Amino acid sequence: MSHDLPALTLSDAQLEEAVQGLSTIRDWMRFCVTCFRGCDVHLGHGTSDPFAEASALVMQTLNLEWSADDQILDAVLLPSERRQVAELLRRRVNERTPLAYLLNLAYFCGMPFYVDERVLVPRSPIAELIEDRFLPWLKDEPLRILDLCTGSGCIAIACAKEFPDAFVDATDISLDALSVAAVNVEHHELQHRVSLLESDVFSKLPGQRYDLIVSNPPYVDAEDMADLPEEFLREPELGLASGPDGLDVTKRILAEAADYLTDDGVLVIEVGNSQWALQQTFPDVPFVWVEFERGGSGVFVLTADLCREHQALFESSI
Repeated sequence: MSHDLPALTLSDAQLEEAVQGLSTIRDWMRFCVTCFRGCDVHLGHGTSDPFAEASALVMQTLNLEWSADDQILDAVLLPSERRQVAELLRRRVNERTPLAYLLNLAYFCGMPFYVDERVLVPRSPIAELIEDRFLPWLKDEPLRILDLCTGSGCIAIACAKEFPDAFVDATDISLDALSVAAVNVEHHELQHRVSLLESDVFSKLPGQRYDLIVSNPPYVDAEDMADLPEEFLREPELGLASGPDGLDVTKRILAEAADYLTDDGVLVIEVGNSQWALQQTFPDVPFVWVEFERGGSGVFVLTADLCREHQALFESSI
């Protein structure tokens, strides 16, 4: 959708007609899909499927499981329920607010997380790596894990769930983000194994060593920032923008990672669309780019040995 054109919106009359004329869950899902497509709504916060987005909007509003029996789709909504769904649909389409913010709910590694405008909506392909236990790169079960730029805490919490003997430090420069992460740590009852810390990358972690360092840092370059769909502009810029080439934060992590990894430690970072820029900046570094079965790209793995071998190069780039 071009920023030069006004966004297509739903009128009060259209929504009132829907409230009066649509009766079943199936009706409302179909209407939501029509509205998403007709109003050129951008999907990119966890799904690119308008049917999945419509299902989430309607079923969550009604407090029903997404995987509910197919017969329930023919259930008739009460007038009050129709107005609830219509209001959420109006905000999703007209305000271009990501659905996760409207519901205060997102899923990562199959687990629910509280989210609001203080954090990015969880959607990293790193979820697949966590579920695969970072194989084949991790030689042994990690006992200490660091999640840099933790945001909602989803990666840190998913790692703690996957590795029940590990202790996880989760850092962020944003106190707002850490407040959201604290809600999620408590909800998943991990206060004893996930520690939250305000830190600008490694600044508050002197002398610490980790078997696994994982990060989904800000990585959007200036050109892409200027052309983001409205939905992404609802997210905190601090979690997206990372300088002209999208690598400001990643370069700092690379420059210091060797000092915080154990001998057999592993570094995993998502850089998304800035993958090309990273490869151009460090053409001689053998980054391993993960291939994902469920989609996604721009995630690399480096061993502690390679972090040490190229540390001087990384340091010279910042």
